[in-house]
Amino acid sequence: MKAIRVHEFGPPEAMLLEEVPPLAPGPGEVVVRLQAVGVNPVDTYIRSGLYAPDLPLPYTPGSDGAGIIEAVGTGVRHRTVGQRVYVARSLSGTYAEAALCKEFHTHPLPEKTSFGQGAAIGVPYGAAFRALFQRAHAVPGETVLVHGASGGVGIAAVQLARAAGLRVIGTAGTAEGEALVAAQGAHHVLNHREKGYLEKLPELTCGAGVDVILEMLANVNLDRDLGVLAKGGRVVVIGSRGRVEIDPRTAMGREAAILGMILFAASDKEQASMHAALAEGMRNGTLQPVVSRELPLAKAAAAHHAVMETSTCGKIVLLP
Repeated sequence: MKAIRVHEFGPPEAMLLEEVPPLAPGPGEVVVRLQAVGVNPVDTYIRSGLYAPDLPLPYTPGSDGAGIIEAVGTGVRHRTVGQRVYVARSLSGTYAEAALCKEFHTHPLPEKTSFGQGAAIGVPYGAAFRALFQRAHAVPGETVLVHGASGGVGIAAVQLARAAGLRVIGTAGTAEGEALVAAQGAHHVLNHREKGYLEKLPELTCGAGVDVILEMLANVNLDRDLGVLAKGGRVVVIGSRGRVEIDPRTAMGREAAILGMILFAASDKEQASMHAALAEGMRNGTLQPVVSRELPLAKAAAAHHAVMETSTCGKIVLLP
């Protein structure tokens, strides 16, 4: 089968399409014939050597995908050959024609959800769910500000927050992004490229401030985030590309919290809870991933360049 392989950490062009041996499932494992593969910013950090520098080389990138169960190992009880699934972790990497997974790294994919949409679920919707409900413990009636709401995680957060009864304010950097965020259900959309855009928040929150902020670029926004929080507000740091200086007194005055988040730190119980909610959201139609670009697997390097562009709207997927 064909798979993307990284033999040494480096730029996107370090990813090479190669022929590799077919996969065979061991006990408790399944092989998924992939129809679509999700591309996430974390994939670029790992490929560059920034994350997991001790990862054995060569390796196949990716943890997200969607396809059909092709083979099951002994002891597998809840997955069957021919079943549609999405993949939210993998033993072999998902930038390939097939992926080896533990049974519960796969989750049923509703018939009405396309494979491309299924490939957009794992990291984006998992990160948004964990940030909102497992870290910030957001509850109905609270106001959430989603920075970068037009990206994969941002769209997931808007949809999840609306479905849970939160008041949602999203930001985007282009007119196209603003329209997309509004279409996903945000009550208000701000352009984060406009000077002073956060100054509109007191009016939008009746002077109370924002209860929860989902922060995709903490090195740029975190200090300003603290100044727009409500008393007892929480900032969940989902992404950052550098260091930042803050004034702790701003957090002290609001008794605010800055919470870090890494999706892969979720326990098995938290993962099960997360994917039960995501699967039901897809079934009832409240969660609908937005795929903006589809590229062939051989164009993985182009996908990595594109996923790091701040103007990217929706999800980028690869087609094996």
